Amino acid sequence: MEIGVPKEIKDLEFRVGLSPTSVRACSDKGHTVFVETGAGTGAGFADEDYIQAGAKIVSKPEDVWNRELIVKVKEPLPTEYPLIQKEQLLFTYLHLAADRTLTEHLMESGVQAIAYETVELPDRKLPLLTPMSIIAGRLAVQFGARFLERQQGGRGVLLGGVPGVRPGKVVILGGGIVGTEAARIAVGMGARVQILDVNVDRLAYLETLFGSRVEYLYSSPLQIEAVIPDADLLIGAVLVLGKKAPILVSRDFVAKMHPGSVIVDVAVDQGGCVETLRVTSHTNPTYVEEGVVHYGVPNMPGAVPWTATQALNNSTLPYVLQLANGGIKALETNPSLAKGLNVQHHRLVHPAVREVFPDLAD
Repeated sequence: MEIGVPKEIKDLEFRVGLSPTSVRACSDKGHTVFVETGAGTGAGFADEDYIQAGAKIVSKPEDVWNRELIVKVKEPLPTEYPLIQKEQLLFTYLHLAADRTLTEHLMESGVQAIAYETVELPDRKLPLLTPMSIIAGRLAVQFGARFLERQQGGRGVLLGGVPGVRPGKVVILGGGIVGTEAARIAVGMGARVQILDVNVDRLAYLETLFGSRVEYLYSSPLQIEAVIPDADLLIGAVLVLGKKAPILVSRDFVAKMHPGSVIVDVAVDQGGCVETLRVTSHTNPTYVEEGVVHYGVPNMPGAVPWTATQALNNSTLPYVLQLANGGIKALETNPSLAKGLNVQHHRLVHPAVREVFPDLAD
């Protein structure tokens, strides 16, 4: 099969769909990989690395997209819409629940779009979302700490504190992968940490990881309202598979936070769980609303592309090979991969996304 690997065009997105190691694995199976020139440069992979791995380097996006299988990292942007082809296999992150326009264009194109984030194992784990969730969770605290600096517009709080001065407080909404990894970094920095979740069993599990270094709270509107005013850093880590994230933090709640506090909403690619949060970019990552610094970059792992590309490829490569070997029929033999199918034959097929856009589901 011919596989196309475009250069990502999202703002400062330096990850790439296939690393040279993954290209070699595909080439060894008899597949031909076409990589757009410069696609891997930001992640530390030169064109020559791809050539040595067996890839063909092409200079025009059209020459990459004119292939049976397209492997990307982020969702197609409007300038790429005309390049999408009928019956083509598109394998990438999509997050359609937060993007009606993209959903409509994919349906119109006739592409067969498989989303990394909805590939689901029998135990309900999300193998292709997990590696980026781990990175995003860790980066959420790293970025939050940076934007708490006064020179970055924050209130000038050191999360770890110093002897004689109390540490900063980190409130994490959601105890899944993102929340767990955010807590790991925040605890390591010496911050005071609270995790809120509606799953008591998950909270109990987190207690086995962090013990008394974290406060575990059942999430409810009243509890959220109670803990937010004293938060120096608020992290949104909510995930509802295939659907938009629920709004847990209203504008009124945000207004009660200290001026210069920071909100990092990792759920922004699914619409965000904070009412005042809007999508930002790596070029312009923050804005201030209600006196609070908001960070809403939807492709956070793109900030560490060398690490993120390899972590993503470690998980996606087996599925890429299955699609390359069997085409769309690979979904018949792999139920987990089949759950990744979002759009096929001009129809919206994923149940959760259909619930978000019921008028498109007919």
